Amino acid sequence: MNHINLIKDNIDNLTTLWKTVATPLLSYHTTDFLEFSQIKNSGWPNRLWFRKDITEENFPQILETIAKNPGLVVPYWDIFGSNSNETFEKNGFSVRNKLTAMALKLDKKFTLQNSLSFKRVLNEEDAKIWSDIYPLSFNYVISKETLVHNFENATFYLVHFEEKPVGTLTLFQTGKTMGIHGVGIIPEMRKRGLAEEIMKFAINEAIDANCQYAQLQASDLGKGIYARLGFEDLFIITNYQLA
Repeated sequence: MNHINLIKDNIDNLTTLWKTVATPLLSYHTTDFLEFSQIKNSGWPNRLWFRKDITEENFPQILETIAKNPGLVVPYWDIFGSNSNETFEKNGFSVRNKLTAMALKLDKKFTLQNSLSFKRVLNEEDAKIWSDIYPLSFNYVISKETLVHNFENATFYLVHFEEKPVGTLTLFQTGKTMGIHGVGIIPEMRKRGLAEEIMKFAINEAIDANCQYAQLQASDLGKGIYARLGFEDLFIITNYQLA
């Protein structure tokens, strides 16, 4: 598959996930050029995005939408070969973080150490545990309600080590692409190779689902692990928020 298709599939998987999880909570909205998902009492997805490159004249609508829906984060895909990202800074936005979009062509399964057990979240009790431990790995909350409304739409896993919940994983399939999202390990269990073990499990699941590629968006913290497993860089996502 060529690079351009991989880039499109990466963005499609991510934005379709945002749209899918917000829709049952009536929290997905679209206008002629932008889309946004913002779930009450949840720090995610809370994203405003667009398919095409943006120009200065799009900013009044972006700013008006954020004024009515405070806290929306705007991802900018660095794929257009323009300097339109500079327009964000001119309009009062600051960089929240940068992620690297990455892809892996799926071929062979990994052998797991079986030190971890993976439990799909399918009831309210597990959804609450998942929602409680998720922000220990990430600096935002995904509400229990978001999971409860989406048990069938995405695959949320609680990861246990010695019967204690230590991590999270979300899988979301679009076409022949498996998106790997929300791979988190609680701080006191880090540096033991557990995140890598979660990734190997996720890749094996993607192969079992007949996917051709696994795709993700990596923070600097996880990037080294993903590169070791064979993921290759596609492009940079800069997340902007109003300063």
